[in-house]
Amino acid sequence: MKKNLPLAEELRAKSLDEIVGQNHLFGEHGLITRAIKAGTPLSIVLWGPPGCGKTSIARLYAKAFDLPFTSISAIFSGVADIRKIIKEAEDTPLFHKSIILFVDEIHRFNKAQQDAFLPFIENGTLILVGATVENPSFHLNPALLSRLRVLPLYPLDPTSLEQLVVRYETRFGALPITSEARQLLISWAQGDGRYLYNLIENLQNLPTDKLVDEKELGLLLQKRAPLYDREEHHYNLISALHKSVRGSDPDATLYWLLRMLDGGEEPLFLARRLIRMAVEDVGLADPNALQLAIAAKDAYEMLGSPEGELALAEVAVYLALAPKSNSLYTAYGQAKESASQTGHLSPPPIILNAPTKLMKQLGYGKGYQYDHDMPEAFSGQNYFPTDLKRQEYYHPVERGFEREMKKRMDYFNKLRERRLEEDL
Repeated sequence: MKKNLPLAEELRAKSLDEIVGQNHLFGEHGLITRAIKAGTPLSIVLWGPPGCGKTSIARLYAKAFDLPFTSISAIFSGVADIRKIIKEAEDTPLFHKSIILFVDEIHRFNKAQQDAFLPFIENGTLILVGATVENPSFHLNPALLSRLRVLPLYPLDPTSLEQLVVRYETRFGALPITSEARQLLISWAQGDGRYLYNLIENLQNLPTDKLVDEKELGLLLQKRAPLYDREEHHYNLISALHKSVRGSDPDATLYWLLRMLDGGEEPLFLARRLIRMAVEDVGLADPNALQLAIAAKDAYEMLGSPEGELALAEVAVYLALAPKSNSLYTAYGQAKESASQTGHLSPPPIILNAPTKLMKQLGYGKGYQYDHDMPEAFSGQNYFPTDLKRQEYYHPVERGFEREMKKRMDYFNKLRERRLEEDL
């Protein structure tokens, strides 16, 4: 092994057959497999988490087409570097029709830098292979995206990580750890093959007369901090939490809540989102949900972490198991649209106050019936603008407290019909 060469580099895949965990690209019907069989290299962007094989795939992709390969990092390079690479390729006596340029961290290029690729991709001089851990939809401009195939890569599953361990052991001998410690080692990698090899590197010089168990492994190695990116994981995980609550799954709700807390998410952000879930997805099916969500936020502010996080977990489970209704959410949207379209209409004169003589002459308040003085404290008068037909936005469901709300609405609707008949 070369001196100071990282283990992950030493054991990097030497052929596409050695790529692990990305069968959707390399299986019989995988896009890369089909492109290689057709002999047609495509400009692609490899999008996936750290340690899933992006760099290895890019290098072997170029090798499969027998094309010149060069690589740059968007952290250290710019437009001048891109033009220099193209010019050197064009000035080479054995100039191929295309070269493959691998750009690591391509999301770090700004719009102008990304535009520099366009003419060379367009005329076939350049086959671009980008790699990024960030969502290309947010970080690559539309013109470049339209010329690339975005290929998602996924964290390596335990089976794939085990294959990497076997690759190491085939080369350097068995790891001196128990089977339980081996599984713990793999779980600590969290789908990152490079990090797995970094962990193994720390075990290389252990004595082999005794196998290291789980407890000793914990003392020798430091567990990896959870993978949590403020842009990508923040939005994906809060979506998972929200949909788990909406789907009435308390276990998945707790899982995603704790994933976010463990990743360093701001607990008060979670408290605010739980309040939102209480009004959007539970609504009036359980009016207590909003009160409890606000109480959980107050409890966290009083206790702080970690004690206050239990209050957030309590209300999250409550929301997951509460009866659900988005009737109020839907009614709000419909009423908002209606109000926006009819903002020029005035309230009916019958419900307007008339503090001046002129207003009385104009009929303000004329004929208004004070509901408390009416039978059953209900007049049934129209409160919508005169030129707007009475609207129905709110339709309670037959779940939770909204059953009671529906009974009340049905009751008042019948009274309203009766009042109208009496007026006729």
